[in-house]
Amino acid sequence: MKTPFRQPEPIPGNTFDNDRVLNSFLTRKLPRTVFRQIEPALREMGRLSGGPLYEQQLAERQLEPVLTQWDPWGGRIDQITVTPLWERARRIAAEIGLVALPHASGRDRYSRIWQFALAYLFHPSTDVYTCPLAMTDGAVRTLLKSGNRKLIDRAVPRLTSLNPNTFWTSGQWMTESTGGSDVGRTETTAVRDPDGTWRLYGRKWFTSAVTSEMALALARPEGNPSGGKGLALFYIETRDENGRLAGIRVNRLKDKLGTRKLPTAELTLDGVPAVPVAGLSGGVAAIVPMLHITRTWNSVMSAATMRRGMALARDYAEKREAFGDLLIRHPLHCDTLAGLQAETEAAFHLSFALVELLGREETGDLSEDEVILFRILTSIAKLTTGKQAVTSASELLETFGGAGYVEDTGLPLLLRDSQVLPIWEGTTNVLSLDLVKAVAGKRGWTALRDRCDRLLDAAVDDRLRRAARTARQALDNGEEWLASAFDRNRPRAEAGARRFALTTGRAFALSLMVDHAQWALDHGHDPLPRAAACRFAATPIDQLAEMSTEDAELLAYDRRI
Repeated sequence: MKTPFRQPEPIPGNTFDNDRVLNSFLTRKLPRTVFRQIEPALREMGRLSGGPLYEQQLAERQLEPVLTQWDPWGGRIDQITVTPLWERARRIAAEIGLVALPHASGRDRYSRIWQFALAYLFHPSTDVYTCPLAMTDGAVRTLLKSGNRKLIDRAVPRLTSLNPNTFWTSGQWMTESTGGSDVGRTETTAVRDPDGTWRLYGRKWFTSAVTSEMALALARPEGNPSGGKGLALFYIETRDENGRLAGIRVNRLKDKLGTRKLPTAELTLDGVPAVPVAGLSGGVAAIVPMLHITRTWNSVMSAATMRRGMALARDYAEKREAFGDLLIRHPLHCDTLAGLQAETEAAFHLSFALVELLGREETGDLSEDEVILFRILTSIAKLTTGKQAVTSASELLETFGGAGYVEDTGLPLLLRDSQVLPIWEGTTNVLSLDLVKAVAGKRGWTALRDRCDRLLDAAVDDRLRRAARTARQALDNGEEWLASAFDRNRPRAEAGARRFALTTGRAFALSLMVDHAQWALDHGHDPLPRAAACRFAATPIDQLAEMSTEDAELLAYDRRI
């Protein structure tokens, strides 16, 4: 009897050894001694991520966090049990210093590259445990920037501990039902007891990683004015000395489309003790350092998710036979993968350009224009890579045919978990408006354009010079749009902000790819980065086609859909 056909499943393999783009970037950006020092840790993480962690992720596909609100005798306990993989990821993250690395004594400009290279490998097989790590990293930076020595001494050693038994993570409690990005409508109030203790009262509608030991939260001290200016940033420890939640009730865990292993909760704050981080106003400004960090994590994890999808799709294409040959040998399938690989490399270079600037900013190694560029690129990288991740995930699932739609392959997780990336920490529209404001002053755009021009000037190869012209044309159109946008009425300018932001992001990514491809040709004659840059240049880089606001209003307001 003939043995029934069984399709071999795709496997990631060692995700460090198999990642040409990551290795090429690290070879270029790190001194050889530094790369040699960290290479064993990266290789081990690649082994774990492509092997044991990935296997555990598939085995635990149907497990999710569980909220137990009451004990058997009617006591309110609000206990959340996370998955075994999350527990394992927590221990690994602490032991390898995924938060601690850039904050350790003796850190240098390369610490962030090392940290995010590890996180890039760690993320795809750990069910978004990078979310609490991102918020923890952001909390460390926020506390250090605040100068509040008492809170720094209390929390930072725990947030950066290498011991899983003493390692803390941090949440950030900003979002309320009145608004996500519009935090100025926050209704949580801060009341001061006669003994001087501040207590928070209100409802936080969307709090990720609610199992964290501490959190930073926005609240309005009694008597403060409405709007964002009246908010203050508060430090909270979630449990008292007996391990019980301190003035916090977990109303429910959110039933989300994706990131379902990440316990996201709706909380009622009923007198939770809190400490002002940096005064009793200016809370929105106080969270900016956190947003720079979390948006960087978001950008890198977008690239990491795309890379995982590509690794599986390519492995599958080399195993799957259809119409008499392997998928990889069919020109149309090959062309599809090539386009997706180009998008993946664009996302990688854009996100790691931000990482590099972050590391240099923290060590005081940026010029004034580069400081401006760092702030601008935080929005650009996050919004661009978030959109790329969702689009690529959908296309990648299609490369598997029906298997990409079946839950027990683990593949649909790529699409569901990707969808959070353009939403969390500022939607595409919100970040687009932020970007337009940031570059509306001449200096902001000049800093960005000068950096792109320097990158594009590196092109000597004829094909790369043509790709560079594509990037320059998109940037020229962006500059023209920016110059005229606010000469028009404000609604017209606002309506085009997303197209301007995505054009800028894709042109910046192409500039980085051209520069890196020329370097690769100059240092080893590797044609693959050039192929990726030229392929990406053939995609819609310039998205600034003029759209009618009148048509938009007709279409958006029509209720007869």
